[in-house]
Amino acid sequence: MSHQEPAIQHISDTARWAAVYRARETERPDALFRDPWAQRLAGERGEQITAAFPFHNKHSWSWVTRTYLFDRFITEQLAQGVDTVVNLAAGLDARPYRMALPASLSWIEVDLPEILDYKEEMLAAEKPACALERVRLDLSDVSGRRALFDRLSGRATKALIITEGLVIYLTAEAAGALAEDLARARAFERWLLDIASPGLLRMLQRKTHAQFGQAVASLKFAPKDGPQFFARYGWDPVDVRSMLKTAAGLKRLSWVMRVLTLLPEDPVKSPSRPWSGVCLLAKRESPRR
Repeated sequence: MSHQEPAIQHISDTARWAAVYRARETERPDALFRDPWAQRLAGERGEQITAAFPFHNKHSWSWVTRTYLFDRFITEQLAQGVDTVVNLAAGLDARPYRMALPASLSWIEVDLPEILDYKEEMLAAEKPACALERVRLDLSDVSGRRALFDRLSGRATKALIITEGLVIYLTAEAAGALAEDLARARAFERWLLDIASPGLLRMLQRKTHAQFGQAVASLKFAPKDGPQFFARYGWDPVDVRSMLKTAAGLKRLSWVMRVLTLLPEDPVKSPSRPWSGVCLLAKRESPRR
């Protein structure tokens, strides 16, 4: 990779970037989770991408905390009767292999063909803990995703949708359209996502411009009303957990960052302040517009 080229050539490169942090966490004696496949999936390309970011060690807490929170939410939802998990833009996530999941669970990964082809090759000798299906689909294909959602909803009783690290790359219109399509699917009852404040979005755009190059324009979505944005499309926030405060409780913050946890957090009242959280949304009977 030329030093003149941005580290992120395509948004799908961020899957390898994220895998590097899961691999590093796995190596810790006090690891919050263990992903023995992360290093293999990240590969040399993932290490190159990570090394291109001057702050790659400073902000590792955010990647680790996001993974931890998604793991916790998923475990909680399975205990409440979820029988199907649909992971949209699944990237190089290895939860079907690394988590303690019931064998009866149906787990569907949806992403671009090149990403899923690569992951399938890397994990060919491994066995998932549950029934795993991979669907090669560009989620910007509206008719394709609607057909997929209809098919999956028809065979599920209670489905959890996951969009980890996805919505920040959508426009507000695209995020709303996706929310509407998900709400139409009968069995899609819960939606787990991460979201950023406008203040954090601006900070990310500024700090990652050199590494993202033209792809930095892909960082788009950070609604002023936070997770409440999705209420107009039929999805109500039922549990919102701050990344920063969670990381503090997990002892993953520097002392400087711990000081910031003393400040009150309200992403709606203070949208200019950097904030991120993992949010569980529940579907209402009929969308409110």
